[in-house]
Amino acid sequence: MSLYQRVRELWKKPKKNMPELWRERLIKWRKENSTVKLERPTRIDRARSLGYKAKQGYVIVRQRVLRGGHTRPMIKKGRRPKHYGTRLSLRKNYQQIAEERIQKKFKNLVLLNSYWVAEDGKHYWYEVIFVDPNHPVIKSDPKINWICDKKHHSRVYQGKTSAGRKTRGLRGNRGKGAEKARPSRRANSRRQ
Repeated sequence: MSLYQRVRELWKKPKKNMPELWRERLIKWRKENSTVKLERPTRIDRARSLGYKAKQGYVIVRQRVLRGGHTRPMIKKGRRPKHYGTRLSLRKNYQQIAEERIQKKFKNLVLLNSYWVAEDGKHYWYEVIFVDPNHPVIKSDPKINWICDKKHHSRVYQGKTSAGRKTRGLRGNRGKGAEKARPSRRANSRRQ
């Protein structure tokens, strides 16, 4: 069994496999800011599988997101039935919300992908892989230099990341029965 396979096995049930480390991390991460730039990824196996390389031009950032329902603002301007709803169910998942928030802070970098790191009763933590499109190492690498093109600089907001594609219903949903998912649900409804 290789090193990355062992790490992957540990991360399948982190609370059970590494309870002391898990507890220490959560205590420490709760006191930190919601956005923290890191030296290296916490889950090296997951980061590598999503395209991370330990070289210049790659940046890892951890983002914290509040769990729970997305509540509407309080009732104003008359108590009509449509104002009584207090829950707002967004179509976005928490991972996509974390990606969009973090992209606003790092505007000069392009978000490649992200992965789950931890959760407790109040928060989710995700680690995000950024790439610097203006770095000479990235420009000279044929495997990643596609990201230097201008059209990929806003890929988070277009739902091009893995979390975004999941929200749009494009992950593992092809062929018969998936006619309304492509190119997007909105485009399909406008075509009708």
